[in-house]
Amino acid sequence: MTSVPPPLKVFITGASSGIGAALAAHYAAQGAQVGLVARRKEALADVARGLPGQPALYLADVADAKAMQEAARDFMARFGTPDIVIANAGVSVGTLTEHAEDIEVFGRVMQTNVVGLAATFQPFIAPMREAGRGRLAGIASVAGMRGIPGAGAYSASKAAAITYLEALRVELRPSGVKVVTVCPGYVATPMTAVNKYRMPFILLPAAAARRIARVIDQGRRYAVVPWQMALVARAMKLLPNAVYDRLFKRAGRKPRGLKL
Repeated sequence: MTSVPPPLKVFITGASSGIGAALAAHYAAQGAQVGLVARRKEALADVARGLPGQPALYLADVADAKAMQEAARDFMARFGTPDIVIANAGVSVGTLTEHAEDIEVFGRVMQTNVVGLAATFQPFIAPMREAGRGRLAGIASVAGMRGIPGAGAYSASKAAAITYLEALRVELRPSGVKVVTVCPGYVATPMTAVNKYRMPFILLPAAAARRIARVIDQGRRYAVVPWQMALVARAMKLLPNAVYDRLFKRAGRKPRGLKL
């Protein structure tokens, strides 16, 4: 008799909307036991109501290491060590260094988008290492390839995320735990809805989730989603500074002053 493999156990942050909610739907539809983390109670509950099974819900800010440790302990006590942890939570807002009030915003973006990655992964690393398996997936961004004018905090945070994930990947390589860096381009989420400029190759959340899940399932070290944005990202990185400056000095900018 062929034994039935146990369902995947998947822990996802930023699960109340956008890519996170779409990833929750994707894995739950496959029969996975999902643990979902978000700051917004009602939005998270709305997502959970649309999912099959019994998702485990956690209200927490990913920048709060203690709260993330408590959520991780509860998830593992109930379901065991996860197969996949997806650090998806992130914030994006326009910033300009000349404005004193944007310095606080800058700090919040870095805390969520960089420190939040480490706070999400930290509680799971020892159990995954002991099990000799598991995947830690961090959602970075194509915006981390170059400094995007008007989005200095966001670009800096995603560049830091890419570098952090690379370091973590090498640290964990002998353990059997894989670290996956995913850099999406534009995805139609509340985060991008405020953008008043053209967003090439934009994906709907469900399509983005399918592509991201495929990258994670394949255990790839690094991927840009969709593939067309990989070409754009490569071109951006290769542009000489003088050319980049001329092209992007008048680029559309994300609005400042959005609530994080």
